Amino acid sequence: MLAGYKVLDLSGRLGWLAGRILADLGADVIKIEPPGADLEEAEWRALNVNKRLLRLDPASPAGRQAIERMIARADILIETARPGEPADDWLAPERLSALNRKLIHVSITPFGRDGPRARWRGSDLEIMAAGGAMGLAGDPDGAPLRISVPQACSWAGAHAAAGALVALSHRTAGGDGQHVDVSAQASVVVALAHAPTFFDILGETPSRAGSHITGRSVHGAIYRAFWRCQDGYINFVIYGGPAGRRTNKALVAWMGEKGMDLGPLTDVDWDEFDPKLATQEEVDRIEAPLAAFFESIRKSEFLEGACAREMLGYPVSTVEDIAADPQLEARAFWQDLAVPDGAGERHCGPFFIADKERPAIRNPAADGSGDSAKILKDFGFSNNEIATLLGDPLMDMAMDVA
Repeated sequence: MLAGYKVLDLSGRLGWLAGRILADLGADVIKIEPPGADLEEAEWRALNVNKRLLRLDPASPAGRQAIERMIARADILIETARPGEPADDWLAPERLSALNRKLIHVSITPFGRDGPRARWRGSDLEIMAAGGAMGLAGDPDGAPLRISVPQACSWAGAHAAAGALVALSHRTAGGDGQHVDVSAQASVVVALAHAPTFFDILGETPSRAGSHITGRSVHGAIYRAFWRCQDGYINFVIYGGPAGRRTNKALVAWMGEKGMDLGPLTDVDWDEFDPKLATQEEVDRIEAPLAAFFESIRKSEFLEGACAREMLGYPVSTVEDIAADPQLEARAFWQDLAVPDGAGERHCGPFFIADKERPAIRNPAADGSGDSAKILKDFGFSNNEIATLLGDPLMDMAMDVA
């Protein structure tokens, strides 16, 4: 899809996923890392597959000059330098646009490149807090919570990739390159989905509800969204409308088949039930027998039963569940790559299938020995220049790439 486009990835953790998405789509993404950088971290390996690795130090004068030459011939640049950092001086958008007016320059920073917080640092913890996500996670009478696996970088990276593709479409239609300025904080705000809309339309500020969902009843009633089952949790919410009525009826019938005590459920007219008008007392009475039913089944039983009855709801998957998911396996989502010690390492494949085939992924060599000289040669560097940039240990190899 993006074959023929060259992408320079100078990013830190905030930008790794952006480059990976573009690489999965077929772009030639070149991950630039200084010699000696530790690339053994699991996150680095997972988010930098499908890229070629160039060992070059952007902080050295020679490395910087070489990268500027590459920028002049690149289609997209991804970087994460904050305003005020040394790298920001030579990666300034106006400067790079002068080097290459067709360049799509993607900047990803915690808070964006301007404004009062432009120079602030921000880890996942700070960005998730500043973006509002932590204000909505956790029990109502407890402290805000952060999802255990970092999320902010993924939201920022996904939005950055989308921005790069939109800018590329603009350029393809006859325009020049553009500067895409991505704020990780803003990316998290967008990811909250309903919360900003509630404030804009209703003037309400949603708050933490733990395992429940708020904002569904004019009487302020909350609905349980996560239920314990025999081997984990199930996601299920009492809905209204055609799909909700169908689901609620099917669930009650299923409970009856299993001989469960239906209690107050026998008196509910699901054709007339409207979640928006229910009081908390009504919701609690309805949900009590549901809790007993869910605790009696396993996640797999719920999934099979819900699918057979065309019901809404889904088991809450753990990492172990995802690794064994038959749907992902059937679609050849997982791909195994060899690592230096000869063992295999399982990776997520590209997120799409094109013409009934999922593209294969490649693993950049940890030392860059397989890519560095070839990359520089592709960008027009002479053998002597390559030997000088890469140093004596790689000189022979560089000279062989003529």
